[in-house]
Amino acid sequence: MSVEVGSVVEGKVSGITNFGAFVELSGGETGLIHISEIADTYVKDVNDYLEMNEEIEVKVISIDDDGKIGLSLKQLEGEDRKPKMSFEKKMKKFIEESDEKQKQLKKSIESKRGGSSRY
Repeated sequence: MSVEVGSVVEGKVSGITNFGAFVELSGGETGLIHISEIADTYVKDVNDYLEMNEEIEVKVISIDDDGKIGLSLKQLEGEDRKPKMSFEKKMKKFIEESDEKQKQLKKSIESKRGGSSRY
């Protein structure tokens, strides 16, 4: 398969770094999605948007003289990639929200009893 600038190709995420993600394209070639080409919003951690071995469609935005292939997710029309939240992050968020709700409930109960609490 010949990769051309402007084409949309399928690939599999083969590596994630702090500056982007490497994608193995169906023709055996590898391209890079720079962190700035992952989403329209600020991307702090590539892992929030992509996972290893994830099958994705990307747009080829450049091929330099050395054959390095530049890819983009954010330039795909209609693509609205949102951060993926790991189970650990979901659980941490749930616990934080739950703790906050319990504090509010306890405060509400104490205010209704005049400040004294038997808990």
